[in-house]
Amino acid sequence: MIILASASPRRKEILSTLGVDFSVVTADTDESSDISDPRALTEELAARKGRAVWAKLASESPETAKASVIISADTVVYADGEILGKPRDTAHALSMLRSLSGASHSVISGVAVTVDGVTKSASCVTGVNVDPIPEDELAAYAESDEPRDKAGAYAIQGHFSVWIHSIEGCYFNVVGLPVNCLNKLFYECTGEYLV
Repeated sequence: MIILASASPRRKEILSTLGVDFSVVTADTDESSDISDPRALTEELAARKGRAVWAKLASESPETAKASVIISADTVVYADGEILGKPRDTAHALSMLRSLSGASHSVISGVAVTVDGVTKSASCVTGVNVDPIPEDELAAYAESDEPRDKAGAYAIQGHFSVWIHSIEGCYFNVVGLPVNCLNKLFYECTGEYLV
């Protein structure tokens, strides 16, 4: 039984598109950290989410926990030496978007797989190159609903895509779930591929 430890609609859509049969279970997870390396941070936060869901399942139904493979993930944007998570409000989104305009940044996703209480994690980095964006376009985008729950305040699969002139690496990583990295980790943990 595969469990996705995330309420992210994008992660659910990616797994569904791959034909993976899964259920969603989430648990409250402390995401505070003083880790400054974005790869280490995303791997740690992904692992915390997986462990929290495993503990929740184990307390409610040890049989379910034993039979489950839990997938968890965390994504950040890294620009100019700063880790960008989700924006707090429109002004914060606009500030993030201004820092990305006309520049290159990295999207880092940590993924984790938890089997029988043991969690392993890995991460993926994708470079994203953004054209200069006029201020009025930035302001309009920041005020839309799209940036609200996205690391770096944008969605590559949404309206912001018209400003992205190239990426270097995994597209699905920028959406929020690097399927190639996940598939390798899933095999390492279970002896089977994800699909």
